[in-house]
Formats: sequence, C-alpha cells, structure tokens
Amino acid sequence: MENSVKAKRTISMTSSIIYFAISLIINSCGNVLTLVTSAKIHPQFLGSAYWTAAENNLGIAVLGNGKWSLFWAFFGLGMLTTVLNAILVGHWSWGRAIGNAIFLGPFSLLIQFFNNVFIKVLPDANNIFMVVLYVLLNFLGVALIAIAISIYQRVNLALHPADDLMQILRFKYCNGNAAKAMWFSYIPPTVMAIIAVILTGKIEYFGLGTVFAFFFQGGITGISDKFVFRSLKHQALDVGDSKK
Repeated sequence: MENSVKAKRTISMTSSIIYFAISLIINSCGNVLTLVTSAKIHPQFLGSAYWTAAENNLGIAVLGNGKWSLFWAFFGLGMLTTVLNAILVGHWSWGRAIGNAIFLGPFSLLIQFFNNVFIKVLPDANNIFMVVLYVLLNFLGVALIAIAISIYQRVNLALHPADDLMQILRFKYCNGNAAKAMWFSYIPPTVMAIIAVILTGKIEYFGLGTVFAFFFQGGITGISDKFVFRSLKHQALDVGDSKK
C-alpha cells in the first residue's frame, strides 16, 4: 500500500456494509473465545488478546464484574482511544469519531452476547484434552481477531478505535508494516493494565494467549490482507500527513 494521505473508495456501500458485518461478527466471536477459554482453565494461564485483557481488567477495576461491565469498559475506553487517534492524525474528524462509536456500539453488544452464550456452553477444562483444546481455541480466537481487523481496516467504513490507532501507526509511521504497528499500538492497553494493577493489586486475563497475540496478531493481519478477500483493497485511507 502506498504511503498516501487519502486513498479512494473503490467498492460499493453495499459491499462495504457486508464486509463490515462479517468482520464485526468474526472479531467479537474471536475476542470472547479468548476470554472464555481463559476463564474456563483452572488455574488460569491462557489470557486473552492484548487489548481485550487490558480493557477487561480496567473495566473490572473501575466498574466491578457486573452484567454490563464489559459493554461499558469496551465502549468508554474505546472512545478515549478515539481522542488519541485524533491527536496522532493531527485533526479532529467527526466522521471518524462517529465511525468509531458506530463500531463500538454493536461490537460491545456482540461481545456481551457471545460472552453470555459461550460462558454457558463451554464447560470447565477438567482434563488434559480439554486444556489442549482450549489453548487451541484461544489461539484461534486471536487469529479470528487478526483476520477481522484485516477485513474492516481495508473496508474502512467504521473501525474499532484500537484498530484505527493501529492503522494510523501502520501507514503514517511504520511504512505499512502491520506487525510493527500492532506492537506500537499496545502502549495504551499496557497503561490500562498498569492502572488496573494499581487499583486492584492484581492482573487477570494476561497469559500464554496474550503472548501469542502480542507476537503474532499483527503478522496474521498482514497475511490476511493478502489472502482473505484478496480483491479487497484499503479504502479511503486517511492517516493525516505522511511521514517519510
């Protein structure tokens, strides 16, 4: 992808919405797979995707572990990330902010929905076979998140603020390198996790799966750009002034 300030939109709105809906379901399902498989192994060692783990920890630290805590944690912290994105791009865009909010609404609801379903359907891991299965499902969840990010970043209709941040970093500062941009985008959730530790004295949902996500999620996103919906190119990319 060229290091351009603004790319053209080459697909129809109908196609954009279909791609977006597919990616939203894939992403929320993948996120919840990482959360639930982590919670179902005792003692917990898997963890979830990096942003998911950090937002969940800070949400519990601030809001408790209530019925709607996941929704408000993901939505509120996501909107704070929108502000950071505006600072990096160099200007505030209501279209971009509304797109982030539009993403966060159904995404947070789907997270809550899949969490309520999977937590009931998946039993606790009580033997080595179940543990191995849940490790693989956890890694699958991370891969699903990466694939979904690839799809809706290319559609660029509405983005999760964290993935908008990663895309800004990728094309403005990292010469299109998805893995490098993903690592830089982990700075905000690291701060969130530190705040959660300060408030509660403990940290959860970080583990083997989180390490897997840290090292491979960005790379899987880059690979997915080439092999998942191969004809889909980055649409209407806007990351502010290019950095040489």
